[in-house]
Amino acid sequence: MIVTIYTRALGQLSDPAFRRVLLIGIGATVALLVAIAWVFVTLLGWLVPDALTLPFVGEITWLDDLASGLGILSMLGLSVFLMVPVASAFTSLFLEDIADAVEARHYPGLPPAPKVSFADGLRDTFGFLGVLVVANLAALVLYLFFVPLAPLIFWGLNGFLLGREYFQVTAMRRLGRQGAAQMRKRHIGKIWLAGVPMAMVLSLPLVNLVIPVVGAAAFTHLYHTLAGSERGKDFT
Repeated sequence: MIVTIYTRALGQLSDPAFRRVLLIGIGATVALLVAIAWVFVTLLGWLVPDALTLPFVGEITWLDDLASGLGILSMLGLSVFLMVPVASAFTSLFLEDIADAVEARHYPGLPPAPKVSFADGLRDTFGFLGVLVVANLAALVLYLFFVPLAPLIFWGLNGFLLGREYFQVTAMRRLGRQGAAQMRKRHIGKIWLAGVPMAMVLSLPLVNLVIPVVGAAAFTHLYHTLAGSERGKDFT
């Protein structure tokens, strides 16, 4: 089932609705990462002197260039972690557009989903984003103590959190907040498994820019597959 939902999601990337959201999402994400990198490099430029005189060595004038280069490389590495909250923030902005496009192509007999208010979507997103940040900060302790297992901890933790969020927002369109939460609890294992591939690919620079769109589509398929199984229908 996990393979099926992601295959279907990838198969719809050529959809005009997907392309529009994808281009907007990539543009916004790149702009955010560039802004953060600029702030980071600028701060390093202020902290590191233009020149430094060392005994037996003489004057060194390339420290600020070295600091800037290391700062840019560091930001590329940090982008792996930054993409997780970016993917989380994506849900309130674009998930509904992607879900509508998926349902129009794959589930055409469904009535239109009631629109989730922007305030509700924003509240859920900031709530999930807060949990995401706090959980990842707490996990830093585990990364330090279990260095070889750090990638597995990162993927497992963020797979659970992203899966929980994407499914909740997707299901809430059809079931409301309480109904979505109840369904999420009934299928938490499958939702977790579906979130892990998202967290894994979010660790890959550049490729991770596509994942919020693919994830929104995949979790729309997951919701309808699970809802269909509960009604005795098979959408896989």
